[in-house]
Amino acid sequence: MAANNLGTVVSFEVVRTLTKPRFWIVTLFIPALIAVVFLLVAASSNSTQTAANQQAKAQFTFEYTDASGLVNPAIAHAAGGTDQPDAAQGVANVKSGKVAAFFDYPVNPSRNAVRITAKDVGIFNNGKYSAVAQAILTSSVEQKIGNATISGLAANGIKTDVTTYADGVRSGGIEAVIPPLVFVVLFYLVIVLLGQQMLAATLEEKENRVTEMILTTIEARSLIIGKILSLFVVGVVQMLVFAVPVAIGYFFFRDRLDFPAVDLASLQFNAGQMIIGALVLIGGFALFTGALVALGAMMPTAKDAAPISAALMITLIIPVYVVSTIISDPSATIVQVLTFIPFTAPISSMLRNAFGSLSVTEAVIVIVELYLAAVIVLWAAIQLFKSGSIEYSRRVDVRRVFARRP
Repeated sequence: MAANNLGTVVSFEVVRTLTKPRFWIVTLFIPALIAVVFLLVAASSNSTQTAANQQAKAQFTFEYTDASGLVNPAIAHAAGGTDQPDAAQGVANVKSGKVAAFFDYPVNPSRNAVRITAKDVGIFNNGKYSAVAQAILTSSVEQKIGNATISGLAANGIKTDVTTYADGVRSGGIEAVIPPLVFVVLFYLVIVLLGQQMLAATLEEKENRVTEMILTTIEARSLIIGKILSLFVVGVVQMLVFAVPVAIGYFFFRDRLDFPAVDLASLQFNAGQMIIGALVLIGGFALFTGALVALGAMMPTAKDAAPISAALMITLIIPVYVVSTIISDPSATIVQVLTFIPFTAPISSMLRNAFGSLSVTEAVIVIVELYLAAVIVLWAAIQLFKSGSIEYSRRVDVRRVFARRP
């Protein structure tokens, strides 16, 4: 009978949540927003590059003074330029509207800036003057050197491709960090979106004064366990909603997507890191679910529970404020403390796991700690609900509940 009641509670809570349009609107809003941002970034990047190329090819009349002797007159003339030995006259011609711009190339352009005087055509379009001045000098230097490779090195320096090894095994760069870092994003989004629902799981019936009627057919233990299990199911659904589109985009479109400094086709998936990330994610989710459900069982109204739930959510983001230390100095005392405190451990350990600074021993300790803490908190939630399920006017006395003897 108890098992039947438990199944009834789980199915009722899951169906009720998943059939609410508000749930899907909120859940789908985040990935939709992320997709829009990525598309806008990609479109903006392409648009910016196109605009930069067009500015470098812009045609307008200009005069120039070349103290460096590097500018090729033929190249400058082809771009619409005329030699002007008198810098003051060049500036005056711009002011009078005779020419659109005047470029004053210094003796050493690598150390001193090219002074440009030009007609104002808007803050964005003004960029064409610098683009053309730089393009003329680059083309002139390339022609003078006679070798495009050497001139490219002189202008842009060299590019490097670094490969590192740890214990004889190739270690990845940012491509190896991104996959396990996804667990941090999933955990944060699900807790933020489900936090209020976790709190309301035990407060809703209390505030509506219907708990007594429900408990006439379902025992308190089955009711609270059913609510917790339903939250797990809803949380998994939200994680899948976030993860599936990302996985589809990666497996089918990674060769078509272009992001700065990241080659999606080169992402590296380390099995150990992915398993540790998944286990920490589940343990942290169980811990926060139990804590918020227990808080709801202890408090008579959502208003009374709000300050404590806010404090719990703040502990969730504390590691974000020291993320630079977590990445650069994982052995620091503050990082070690945050890694092993149950309510800050999920984010801290997942960040360290992503950046490769969480040892296997530390990972095992964190995982065991999280699951043990989750079990204790879930047990406490059940005990508090048994005593506070019909406590409508005051907070449950925690000391009295746990001081009882069988």
